[in-house]
Amino acid sequence: MIYDKIHFPLFVVHTDEIHLVDGILWIENQVLDDTNMKGKTLGIRRLQSPMKSIYPLKYMLGDIPSYLQHQGKYYIDSLGYFFTKHKKYKSPLKYYKILRVDKHDTVSTLWIKDCPYPFTLKRPLPKSHTWVGILHRDNAPWEIYNVSENKEKDSWRKV
Repeated sequence: MIYDKIHFPLFVVHTDEIHLVDGILWIENQVLDDTNMKGKTLGIRRLQSPMKSIYPLKYMLGDIPSYLQHQGKYYIDSLGYFFTKHKKYKSPLKYYKILRVDKHDTVSTLWIKDCPYPFTLKRPLPKSHTWVGILHRDNAPWEIYNVSENKEKDSWRKV
């Protein structure tokens, strides 16, 4: 699955007209990535590049749920891997009761009924939200999709 290969954050690219010439990834006559530069990440290479016309990366996605819910089609990850979104698998979306919330400085840890391990939510959880929708992968809870005040009907999402 592509989720095992990509490194977050992802950046939205608005076209697939990408050309690799002499180690430089071009998009609309602007530099998307300069692999000739030393640096492990896309951001470091873009900062080091002597090229003047750098393609602006205006929108960033920080996690799998935001990527799944985004309407775009073309992305580049933080290591410079360009890819196209193809949703071709169905993933069950099941709702669980939140048993306990451990609040930390920047995240919340959710303990879920019938789940042997906790999940991390990258924001504070409102007190009224007591249910969590979790996507499943290989019949195991995988990723938080959303939180809600009421239990919603179990369904599925294309991933």
